[in-house]
Amino acid sequence: MSVAKPLPHDAARLHVTGSARYVDDLPVPAQTLHLAFGMSEIAAGQIVSTDLADVRAADGVVAVMTAADLPFANDVSPSAHDEPLLATDRVHYVGQPIFLVVAKSHLAARKAARLGKIDIAEEKPILSIEEALAANSRFEDEPRVWTKGDVSAALESAPRRLKGRIEIGGQEHFYLEGQAALALPQEGGDMVVHASTQHPTEIQHKVAEALGVPMNAVRCEIRRMGGGFGGKESQGNALAVACAVAARETGRPCKMRYDRDDDMMITGKRHDFRIDYDVGFDDAGRVTGVDFIQATRCGWAMDLSLPVADRAMLHADNAYHLPSARITSHRLKTNTQSATAFRGFGGPQGVLGIERVMDAIAHDLSLDPAIVRQRNYYTAMHNDATKPAQSKSRGTRFGAAHSPKPATQVTPYGMPVTDFILHEMTEALLVTADYDARRAAIAEWNANNPFLKKGIAFSPVKFGISFTLTHLNQAGALVHVYQDGSIHMNHGGTEMGQGLFQKVAQIAAARFGVDVAAVKITATDTGKVPNTSATAASSGTDLNGMAVAAACDEIRERISDCLKMLYQAVEVVFADGYVTVGDERLTFAAAAGLAYENRVSLSATGFYKTPDLSWDRIKGKGRPFFYFAQGCAVTEVVIDTLTGENRILRTDILHDAGTSLNPALDLGQIEGGYVQGAGWLTTEELVWDDKGHLRTHAPATYKIPACSDRPQQFNVALWDQPNPAQTIYRSKAVGEPPLMLGISAYLALSDAISACGDVYPSLDAPATPERILKAVDRVRL
Repeated sequence: MSVAKPLPHDAARLHVTGSARYVDDLPVPAQTLHLAFGMSEIAAGQIVSTDLADVRAADGVVAVMTAADLPFANDVSPSAHDEPLLATDRVHYVGQPIFLVVAKSHLAARKAARLGKIDIAEEKPILSIEEALAANSRFEDEPRVWTKGDVSAALESAPRRLKGRIEIGGQEHFYLEGQAALALPQEGGDMVVHASTQHPTEIQHKVAEALGVPMNAVRCEIRRMGGGFGGKESQGNALAVACAVAARETGRPCKMRYDRDDDMMITGKRHDFRIDYDVGFDDAGRVTGVDFIQATRCGWAMDLSLPVADRAMLHADNAYHLPSARITSHRLKTNTQSATAFRGFGGPQGVLGIERVMDAIAHDLSLDPAIVRQRNYYTAMHNDATKPAQSKSRGTRFGAAHSPKPATQVTPYGMPVTDFILHEMTEALLVTADYDARRAAIAEWNANNPFLKKGIAFSPVKFGISFTLTHLNQAGALVHVYQDGSIHMNHGGTEMGQGLFQKVAQIAAARFGVDVAAVKITATDTGKVPNTSATAASSGTDLNGMAVAAACDEIRERISDCLKMLYQAVEVVFADGYVTVGDERLTFAAAAGLAYENRVSLSATGFYKTPDLSWDRIKGKGRPFFYFAQGCAVTEVVIDTLTGENRILRTDILHDAGTSLNPALDLGQIEGGYVQGAGWLTTEELVWDDKGHLRTHAPATYKIPACSDRPQQFNVALWDQPNPAQTIYRSKAVGEPPLMLGISAYLALSDAISACGDVYPSLDAPATPERILKAVDRVRL
């Protein structure tokens, strides 16, 4: 069968040879025009006057547009209609588009965009979380609060209590392919848009709105992106709308792509957080109650900030049962780029908050942090049919003994945790990673080395899979079988390098019993599959795989019924490229040809909606997730206490992908997710000055992990256990959860700093060399 095989990415050869086509590689018609935005250099203020004479007179300029020139809606927001394509009377951040240049070349457009003279009455911007709280600048009138149990009583009665704070920085997506779009005007006022987007239907919707036409007049197509990570869920709207409006105005094709500097200045980032905690616990390290206050810097427009902040609240427990918990979330409005979706969608920030709490408890009690973590785990729950063989145990000191019939525990938002497997996974990983011996060896190393200190840390993840906006948990697909047996597959998911298309092609091949080479993977197209959800929330394969399977099954049943009638047989089997009908054995191509000749439809649509979801996001109660994906990691690091320089020496990961559809792709996603997570928490620092200018807006100043930053020894394995939830072939999502395993690198750095003294490091993120050096100094005082 085609599933569960480690097949290469469908476009791997095209990627490495440079022949894979992205939006900027598409051949464009003659007379295509190119666009660029003229941007604000002021973070907050009133527009007094706009002089664009020099822009219009510049070489190659065909047209210049301001908000007043836009024919219909001046909005590119995915949520609250608070994000104008072009600024009207005010500017809200440095980099906000004010006018649009349409020129004969990309370079001419960019040069002309620098010539605008914009007089702005500058005002003091609100830039930080502290400033926003002081000004009561927020997107909701009151903070959102979710509560489980009597938190105040639990804290007051706790044998021990700690308070603390962690500052968590944002993150630039740094997709290899920048934002890009191409609009091709059609007859009758229709528009075809090629966009580098994770959400083609959102592009279709916003373009239709901007042109004043129904959605059926706009078609959006995307074959692949060179990375997305959430940065292309909503941030591509501006380019697509600008191209479409300009194409309608000029009657010519229009193309736009951001240069890297412009991309980083204009687009949103991961939300930065400040999390305050007050935790009560007993002498064994078990939490009795916790109070979290999450402050989220959302930027100037709402974008997707509310569901991002919601998910941070949803993951404030991570893998731990919190008997009493209060989670308060402030969604703050600032004069910075509008923060947006980023791999994990707020979940990583929530997870990091509770992981800091577990570390602080362990330090306070002088316990191994891995012990404290396991003692706080949810009760182990199993489906007996899928329970794995027990791994070698490390003993009950980790609290790993399980009762035969454990009571079901619930999350702070009231969802029962009925499939918790991290006890076994943790035991297995800590044995294979040789955690105990290495921890002892590191202690000896640190005692004998005054300047270089090592640290080791373990961290788990329990990540909920589904969109928290329930209606997005749906997908459609279109499948054709041609009379020669070849298969054409289309679905609503988008390919951004994660291997979604290959996985779904494997599913289609498995349903028909043919080799995956028989399946043609085609570009995502709103004209083929309508009303698509974004490829996000790690749900791409879960949703679209099920939809494709449904379409394939319908066609297969039609072929089967036809053959049963023709051969008077009761059973038809599709396998290994053949169709067996009673005593007859036909090739799949022959079976398809017979069905065609007997006027059987060989085309079908498929649809899937995730079952068993019920969520009230205001009350913070219900079942927002279909299931949980889980994993754990051990990371060892070394730091130079004189400079703050550091290295990741070794990482061991055990991750739960259910019954993996493609182990090779899943392992690649886990490795990449870990490195991206470690980069967020170590090297990737966003710096704004006191005027709101982003100073880290290029590869020279913003440091993503390089090849030399990956672990010197990198061991990654899949936990071989089917998903108890009825997902496609019992697989589990693997896009976002592994990113949080990078938290183990941050915790290991904190552990190394702890070797310098008795004070808890209270290390903020990202743990840059400068922050490490300051933390070392604090610990030594």
